[in-house]
Amino acid sequence: MRRILILLLAIAGLCVVLPASAEEVGTSAKACVIIDEASGRVLLSHNAETPLPMASTTKVMTALLALELGDLDAPVTCSRNAFGVPGTSIYLAEGETLTLREMLYGLMLASGNDAATAIAEHIGGTVEDFCRMMTARAAELGCKATCFLTPHGLPCEGHCTTAHDLALIAREAMTHPEFREIVGTTRATIPWEGREYDRVLNNKNKLLTTYEGATGIKTGYTKKAGRCLVFGAERAGMRIIGVVLNCPDWFGEAARLMDIAFDRYEAVTMMTAGETAATLDVAHADGSKVDAVLSADLSGVVAKGSIPQVEIDLPAALDAPIQAGQIIGTARMTAGGVVVAEVPLVAASDIARDDFPARWHMYWQNWLGTPQV
Repeated sequence: MRRILILLLAIAGLCVVLPASAEEVGTSAKACVIIDEASGRVLLSHNAETPLPMASTTKVMTALLALELGDLDAPVTCSRNAFGVPGTSIYLAEGETLTLREMLYGLMLASGNDAATAIAEHIGGTVEDFCRMMTARAAELGCKATCFLTPHGLPCEGHCTTAHDLALIAREAMTHPEFREIVGTTRATIPWEGREYDRVLNNKNKLLTTYEGATGIKTGYTKKAGRCLVFGAERAGMRIIGVVLNCPDWFGEAARLMDIAFDRYEAVTMMTAGETAATLDVAHADGSKVDAVLSADLSGVVAKGSIPQVEIDLPAALDAPIQAGQIIGTARMTAGGVVVAEVPLVAASDIARDDFPARWHMYWQNWLGTPQV
């Protein structure tokens, strides 16, 4: 393999290289993290791997499983078990039915514990089975210290996560357009069975109206967990997700941490989708060549003032046949020795094999009158 290094912004005497790895940050939260939403890379952190209770931010995973496994238009009925859940509620009556979509609005805006239980039973059959599904899905996302024992986050010994794990769960949830729409909504109405008026749901996340570019996500509070918040924002093409656990000034501290991230980091696009990274010789193709092009934009978040590099990994030559879109290499963006983005390189065109065996096969197929494949 040969590696081509392209050094950009190479005015070394004028540039200051800043660290690309996660920075320890002072905070009033017991634990916090800020990640780049696109890559999942940790930008800022404090005690981010410490297991802690997370209160109603649990509901991010409840919503994620509902979106992955459920039909948003399916009816969800409130059982006796769901009706009896204490704490925050959307006041479901036993036997009342809403669509899964409506339940999710009640879950994420009003933090309904009754809605969480109804969703858990609808998706998992029982709350216990749903919680096992939650924990297993978290592990698939790379969460190393997360255990879900409830779908709503009410105090329960052993129910815990870390700031980093919770950010990874939120990152996956934000890949669903329906989730982004729900958590970015400040106010919504859903039916109220037996009433002449609808339920009015107000989002408890104040950042949606006070922080520029805020994208949502979920609040949580119990006496044991303290004030917990999963949040996000987007500015100048840079999207971040953050978590604070056990944080007295949750909204103010979240805003401060995001300000630090946006001040220290920026989104950079080094190459664009379809751009040619290199042209390669193709063996057994009568001298033909093929362009290796980017399958997507090579974009990532880097520390301001750093000197990003592009690394192109490709073989010295290829062997025919080649199909357009076939992955033939990789383009990476690095900063401070850390890979911040990676995109497959694909062949821009078909290249047929052109040697004696290939020609003989073609002649034979034509002689037999069989269409060439």
